[in-house]
Amino acid sequence: MSERTGIEWTEATWNPTTGCDRTSVGCDNCYALTLAKRLKAMGNLRYQRDGDPALSGPGFGLTLHYDLLDRPRHWRRPRLIFVNSMSDLFHPDVPLDFVQKVFAVMADTPQHTYQVLTKRSKRLAAVAGDLEWPSNVWMGVTVETPRYAFRIDHLRSVGAAVRFISAEPLLEALPNLDLTDIHWLIAGGESGPGARPMEADWVRDLRDQCTAPNVAFFFKQWGGRTPKAGGRHLDGAIHDALPEATTLACGFAESLSG
Repeated sequence: MSERTGIEWTEATWNPTTGCDRTSVGCDNCYALTLAKRLKAMGNLRYQRDGDPALSGPGFGLTLHYDLLDRPRHWRRPRLIFVNSMSDLFHPDVPLDFVQKVFAVMADTPQHTYQVLTKRSKRLAAVAGDLEWPSNVWMGVTVETPRYAFRIDHLRSVGAAVRFISAEPLLEALPNLDLTDIHWLIAGGESGPGARPMEADWVRDLRDQCTAPNVAFFFKQWGGRTPKAGGRHLDGAIHDALPEATTLACGFAESLSG
C-alpha cells in the first residue's frame, strides 16, 4: 500500500503491524476492518490472515511485518507519520520486543515526527517504562464516549513529549475532560455506511474545553457516508491547530494554514 494518506492531521502512514480486534464502541464501524477485507480480496499479501469473526474479520488478523520496520529510514524527506493506521501497536498480541523495535526506529530517525494512537491504554501504561521515548514521538489515545475517559489517565503516565486525544468517532458528549498535561485534541465524526451522527454541540464543547488549558484543537470532519461528506467547518471556521513547541516534518503546519 502507498504510504500517502488522506488523513487530515498527518502526512504519511507506516504499518509495521496490520490487523486488530474490536475493543470498544468506536470500533463498531472500523474503516480499517472494511478496507482489509477489500485488500484481501484484491490479493494484497499483507492482508491474507483472517481475524476472529466475532471481533475482527477477513484479512484483519494481527500480523507483524518485520520487513517494514526499516521503511522510515529510507524516507529522505522529513515526514509527519501516523504509525499503524491499520492496526494498534499496543494490541496484546504484539510482543513487547516488537514494540521496542518500532520505538528504536523512531528514535533513530529524528528527522520524522511520529504519531502513535491506541485504544489499549492499559497496556500502553504497563509497558511505557520499557520503551525509549524520543522527543519526535507523539502518543495518543482514543476517547469516543465518557466511558473511555480513563484512557486519558493512562496516557498522562507516559513520558511522551506530546500527548494527544482522538475523539473520533465522537459518539457522545465528553464534558469536563481532565486535559492536564494533554497537548492536542482531535475531534471527528464517524464516516461510512451506517455512520452514527455527531451533534455540533459536542464538538463546540470540546473546542471550548481546549481553550483554558491551551490545548491545540483540530476538527477533522463531520463525517457521514463518506469522510468528506460534511466538510470540516465548525461555525464557519476551520480548526487545524497543532501542538505548540514542536518541530513538524516538512513544513506541515504551513501546509495546513494554506
